[in-house]
Amino acid sequence: MAKRKIGIRSGQASPAGLSGENGKVKVRYEFITGEVSEIEVDQGFGDLLVDFERQEYNNGHKETRRHVSLDGMDYEGEIFASEMNTESEVESREDISRLYCAMESLSPAQRELVLKVFFEKVRVADIAREEGVTEAAVRNRLQKIYARLKKILI
Repeated sequence: MAKRKIGIRSGQASPAGLSGENGKVKVRYEFITGEVSEIEVDQGFGDLLVDFERQEYNNGHKETRRHVSLDGMDYEGEIFASEMNTESEVESREDISRLYCAMESLSPAQRELVLKVFFEKVRVADIAREEGVTEAAVRNRLQKIYARLKKILI
């Protein structure tokens, strides 16, 4: 990959990268490895390269000179210019946060039961059989969990 250094037309003060004589212009390329290579081109082509370099520089600075565009800007993993309803997203995050806090108030055995029933979709009958208790006992534990979560969340 080369980095082209181009200056102003020959005949004026020649910056590094562009020098000219007899209607010819030398263009200097500096590679990433530090290697330097020079080629000789016509004055018209050299002028064109200078214009392209100036346009590229100006285009790169056009957007950032007076303002910063928020289109596509990342902030904490989310796009500012999204179509999402911000208010509902905030409410959803608050609900999830409250639910995590409420789950922390449960005992480890109660959390395990909630995990099995709601996230792993294990049937109450299977949990009762696995633990060696009746289905009614598992349902009673779930009722206590519901009551505790309701008290915290509402």
